[in-house]
Amino acid sequence: MAINIVVPALGESVTEATVAKWFKAPGDAVTQDEPLLELETDKVSVEVNAPTAGTLLSVDAETGADVAVGTLLGVISENVHENAMNSASGKNTVIAPQRDIYTDITVPSLGESVKEATVARWLKVIGEDVVVDEPLIELETDKVSIEVNATSTGILVSITSDVGANVTVGSILGSIESSTSTSKSNPATAMLKEPAPIPVPEPIAASKIIPSASLSPAVRKLVDENDLDPSLIKGSGKGGRITKGDALAAIEVQTARHEVNPGVTKGNMPSIDLPPRPNDQREERVSMTKLRKIIARRLKEAQQTAAMLTTWNEVDMGAAMDLRAEYKSTFEKKHGVRLGFMSFFVRAACIALKEWPAVNAEIYGDDLIYKNYYNIGVAVGTPNGLVVPVIKDADQMRFSDIESSINDFGHRARDGKLGMDEMMGGTFTISNGGVFGSLNSMPILNVPQSAILGMHKIQKRPIAIGEEVVVRPMMYLALSYDHRIIDGREAVSFLVRLKECIEDPQRIMLDV
Repeated sequence: MAINIVVPALGESVTEATVAKWFKAPGDAVTQDEPLLELETDKVSVEVNAPTAGTLLSVDAETGADVAVGTLLGVISENVHENAMNSASGKNTVIAPQRDIYTDITVPSLGESVKEATVARWLKVIGEDVVVDEPLIELETDKVSIEVNATSTGILVSITSDVGANVTVGSILGSIESSTSTSKSNPATAMLKEPAPIPVPEPIAASKIIPSASLSPAVRKLVDENDLDPSLIKGSGKGGRITKGDALAAIEVQTARHEVNPGVTKGNMPSIDLPPRPNDQREERVSMTKLRKIIARRLKEAQQTAAMLTTWNEVDMGAAMDLRAEYKSTFEKKHGVRLGFMSFFVRAACIALKEWPAVNAEIYGDDLIYKNYYNIGVAVGTPNGLVVPVIKDADQMRFSDIESSINDFGHRARDGKLGMDEMMGGTFTISNGGVFGSLNSMPILNVPQSAILGMHKIQKRPIAIGEEVVVRPMMYLALSYDHRIIDGREAVSFLVRLKECIEDPQRIMLDV
């Protein structure tokens, strides 16, 4: 028989706690009244003991989750027969039962610097058969959607993270009961088919790093969400440890908060109280997708964090267009891919980045990281939002290699088939709004990078060359950069060098 572990009464006026830590993992044998996990409230820490002896089947509220009184925390498979025998024989110990095999479904590595994802949808429901490597769940980050596959064959017996939940790398999403030890008539499985709803923690800004490793999950959550400086909070716990009550008190008196911009929460949009909106049948109201929300948050974070500035120049595309027209057909026949202008700009950018290394660098705390490699991100528009796959070591690639990579990225981005490793590690980004007809723009940084180049529409304009006015195919270029690391001289010089390479493509071939 399966027994539910629930949040007990927490005391007068206390209705919520945070899971501080589990002492047991699914599959472990437990004895009656043995501590299973620790809950933390704003006043005290509470241990939850096993209501019976048996085996811990599942953990339904992970460390850091906020849970209300009565919420399901986990499930124990009661070992009735063996407990009774031990009791009759006078033994005080409990013999561990024959264990079923349960496999946790966890959040995989999401790529460099990406720690958080959102559960977009489950592809299976509790009680369904699953096959090893079969897609179970779709996760969404600010860059791409990824599928999490089954690591074993069996039955999906629990879903720990519902749709919309924000999860971190390593978090348990659910569990599978292996087909080697289960059947659909298993009573424990039946008990798990409709678990009690689990409160989902609010998202924590991924850009915030709290250096103190001694903070409990509950305190860390409050510190992150309210932008508190732990060094400014006096701890009343054992050894000066900051308790949840200490953090709440600091929030109330506003004495330990990092002030960035009043009314704006770091990494999020400003909090605005919207007036009621009347219904109008001519309007359609659609909720923002999780991906779109995360993109909005990251773009706003870039504006709030960096000292962003944009400088412009214009480039005569005539020579590049002539070269492309002359070799377009031969290039496509030999390499199986069309020759575009992006390969010209990728190679020209690599030349300019080598000469102006600050444009290829990033700020890391109080340090400047100069990168002696050139991974160029290429912004690609998809139905779900903008993604930026990265061409690794672009300075070592031929035009055909660059064009093939960009073509492949474009197709797979639209189908949602890009891998997380293909979205990570960029040092500089190029965005081509010209394909949509944009004449000019101010691109926003792709943090933590320090610069982004905006290409635009090629348009014929009258240009003075010497004493003559001629009509030439011109393109505006925009370089947005972080003024904290890149000076105006470097930004302008970078853009001028890139302009020289595009207007005289032989420079790219000869690297001069």
